[in-house]
Amino acid sequence: MGFPVIVYITFYFSLLIIFYSYVGYPFIVFLVSRVVNRTVHKAQVLPNITILISAYNEESVLAQTIENKLSIDYPSEKREIIVISDGSTDKTDDIVGRYKKKKVTLFRQTPRAGKTSALNMAVPKAGGDIIVFADANSLYDSQALKQLAANFADPEVGYVTGKMIYTEADGTISGDGCSAYMKYENSLRSAESRLGSIVGVDGGVDAMRKRLYRPMKADQLPDFVQPLMVVQQGYRVVYEPAAILQETALRTDSDEYLMRVRVALRALWALFDMRALLFCPDNMLFSWQLWSHKVLRYLCFIFLLSAFISNLFLVRASSFYLLTMGIQSLAYLVALSAPLMVRFGNKSRLIAFIRYFALLNLACGHAFIKFISGKKQVIWAPRKG
Repeated sequence: MGFPVIVYITFYFSLLIIFYSYVGYPFIVFLVSRVVNRTVHKAQVLPNITILISAYNEESVLAQTIENKLSIDYPSEKREIIVISDGSTDKTDDIVGRYKKKKVTLFRQTPRAGKTSALNMAVPKAGGDIIVFADANSLYDSQALKQLAANFADPEVGYVTGKMIYTEADGTISGDGCSAYMKYENSLRSAESRLGSIVGVDGGVDAMRKRLYRPMKADQLPDFVQPLMVVQQGYRVVYEPAAILQETALRTDSDEYLMRVRVALRALWALFDMRALLFCPDNMLFSWQLWSHKVLRYLCFIFLLSAFISNLFLVRASSFYLLTMGIQSLAYLVALSAPLMVRFGNKSRLIAFIRYFALLNLACGHAFIKFISGKKQVIWAPRKG
């Protein structure tokens, strides 16, 4: 039985894009970075820094986070902490008040307007030359600030992101999968840094030169848009693996899924707003990175779907297509049944990764539908770690 050429083209093109996005692009980056290898010229510098913590109803974790930042190995006279309470209705503001004598300042944003608006309000009032962005539940390694600061000895560096490590006490599938994916992302970031700039940052352990900060629209994702604005200004965005952040992974797949939908939706709008960087004659290398690492990743669900549907039509063509159909079906079956497998004691990392990969792409598909419908998300809820 013959099939239209378009079916074959769709199948192989879809597989090619999927392979390129997750394997081909990283492989090319690793190879090219060995040749280019733009080393960051670090030095033990101690600039004045301001740590910004955006918080909404974070009474359960905020005190621990503030204590963590106060205990970090960095001169107290060169460090200030600002907590922006985004219309909190719990004891968040009272907790910050306890640390007033330790250079911890409370800014209150009323009415609630979201993290991006909170940062736009706080950055101009910050006294530090370097702004450090922290989450309300993030715990830094004792040397994290010094490791971030060392990169700013290089005048070409404008933004630095550290290494996030997800900790999970009960070993749930969501946490395991997330941790495996972050290891993959961190390896890619190391290679991208050697090229010049990385494309994605963590957001919970980031630092930038205050003078490079540009106000953002309330719906824009600061962890994505601000680094892109730094690149637009001709500076590098680099990865510092020695600046370590520990953060608890979300406990359930539903929590992780909702968070990924929110992040993907805001990232799609960010790509739309910053689309000039996708076709930037002055920095074609970064444009290629942005297309490969972000655009194709967020649209990968389309190619996963087209690969599956086109394969359905080709099953009768040969045993090869029957095999590829079986592999795809098995992968999705594993993703669906992973929670049941865990319940019966199977905590394979491969199963966790497959589950997380499927969850990520499903969330991207959900976000894309919201994006083309014109929906945006400005405010957020505390993580349920």
